[in-house]
Amino acid sequence: MNLITLDFETFYDREYSLSKLTTENYIRHRDFEVIGVAIKKDTEETHWISGTHEQIGEYLTRYDWKNSMLLAHNTMFDGAILNWQFGITPKIYADTLCMARALHGVESSVSLANLAKAYGLQNKGDEVTRVMGKRRGDFTDEELGIYGDYCVLDVDITHDLFMRMISSFPRKEMKLIDLTLRMFVEPTVDLDDGLLELHLAEIKERKDKLLADAQIGREELMSNPKFAVVLEGLGVKPPMKISPTTGKQTYAFAKSDEGFKALQEHEDDRVQSLVAARLGTKSTLEETRTQRFINISRRGLLPVPVRYYAAHTGRWGGDDKINLQNLPSRGPNGKKLKQSIVAPAGHTLIDADSAQIEARVLAWLAEQDDLVNQFDKNEDVYKHMASKIYSVEPDAVDKDQRFVGKTTILGAGYGMGAVKFQMQLSNFGFDMHIDEARNVIDIYRTTNSAISSLWHNAQEMLKNLCNKSATQLGRGNVLRVDVDKMAIILPSGLPMYYHDLFFQTEDNRPQYYYKTRRGPNKIYGGKVVENICQAVARCIIGEQMLRIAKRYKVVLTVHDSIVACVKDEEVVEAQAYVEECMRWKPDWADGLPINCESGTGKSYGDCE
Repeated sequence: MNLITLDFETFYDREYSLSKLTTENYIRHRDFEVIGVAIKKDTEETHWISGTHEQIGEYLTRYDWKNSMLLAHNTMFDGAILNWQFGITPKIYADTLCMARALHGVESSVSLANLAKAYGLQNKGDEVTRVMGKRRGDFTDEELGIYGDYCVLDVDITHDLFMRMISSFPRKEMKLIDLTLRMFVEPTVDLDDGLLELHLAEIKERKDKLLADAQIGREELMSNPKFAVVLEGLGVKPPMKISPTTGKQTYAFAKSDEGFKALQEHEDDRVQSLVAARLGTKSTLEETRTQRFINISRRGLLPVPVRYYAAHTGRWGGDDKINLQNLPSRGPNGKKLKQSIVAPAGHTLIDADSAQIEARVLAWLAEQDDLVNQFDKNEDVYKHMASKIYSVEPDAVDKDQRFVGKTTILGAGYGMGAVKFQMQLSNFGFDMHIDEARNVIDIYRTTNSAISSLWHNAQEMLKNLCNKSATQLGRGNVLRVDVDKMAIILPSGLPMYYHDLFFQTEDNRPQYYYKTRRGPNKIYGGKVVENICQAVARCIIGEQMLRIAKRYKVVLTVHDSIVACVKDEEVVEAQAYVEECMRWKPDWADGLPINCESGTGKSYGDCE
């Protein structure tokens, strides 16, 4: 198989650029133009080509793409140009940007210039001057030559960088990079423009009604000082809080602020109406995302932007200013955006979710065998937890008690204290006295002593890492702690870093921090356990995804779920196969109880 490395140089100006637009909008925009492309086959000399769209397209078709791996630094961009603009689809996609994020951690700078320096490669050149705002026809031959030299150097560095990284990069992770990029570069799913237009109209109508009911203008509602004046006019003292950033008093108008929550149940209906109007109109996320979906639907299919290795734990994340990882599901209109994502004609979507996988991984890693057995037998672990909390038989547990049991299993497993547990319940509208919350936490820790021990072991690991001494964590042979790298080596072979880990004494106890681009990030035993559970779960889901992709096209992954697109006539067989894949586990996960839930539908929202 050939390795083809390339880099497109394209037109941009102050308003039309990747910093102002999404990748999808930029490439599909009427102003899009390729200035030139540098291309390298295997180790051959790199060539620079500049010409008309047709001339560049004709040159590109000379390569045997069906037997080639495409390599770029940010292949989401260059691969999309190759596919959308020139109709060329390589056999495999590779990306040094993705590889660098996984090998060096998401907190590392992975620009081509920084990576070239880190790997001892030639320095990346400076971009040719006076490029902004210039069409291909505006360049002189000399300027195009200089631009070409700059682009050729980028390609040579990218190729050399890949050859340095590939030897230590897991083969399965290379396949996951390819699969992730295909979701965007080779779009499959469509958007229901009519449903989106209707949803946008409903959002605007709902906001207008809230404003009308409250008899207030949008400006008064959105401005904190003006909103405070309105409240004072009704005889209500605005709730205040101490800002964690400034240390000064500020208005407590966030929806999570207790003082603001109290206003929602104020005895004066006018106050309740004002608060409802502010809550319903202040957030523009749903409105802007719906409009963005509409704009994409007018340009074509939905390129699904999923970032490979987006998080510290290796999980995928949203990209291209469209976060499909957190589309709303609740409320009367909560599913509208999900329902707008539809399968192509003659096809159905299958959404398979790895049920409670992080809680299962936690019990397994900690060797909490009784809980592992409950999961393995597909017993209702939430009822079992609730039965211990409320001293009743599992069959006698009611809906509210089960909810507390569920919140305990999913929340208390990483060292959560009583106060935070109480707040978490409160966020879901469930009130619990702090003494009762403390009792719940005590019961969880007593019942799951092996999990509690894992937190303590993780805390000891942090201490050992700071002392540069050998350490272990969790079930044997699953995780390896690399003292030199300050990292936990995951089953995938990739590291999860705690860069520049250090401790400082606070309240007579050591508190641990590691370096991030935003500054020092606090870390402790329970948080480490949460990290490793997410990371291990991601390793498993990644392998399951690859198995599904052998037969069916994977079009999306969201947290612990995988969405595949299949032909209508294959739905029954395909769903059974997908579920089989989602129950599969690698050899290193022997004894891990895995289960899944799945649904099918013509839209993503209908799969639930």
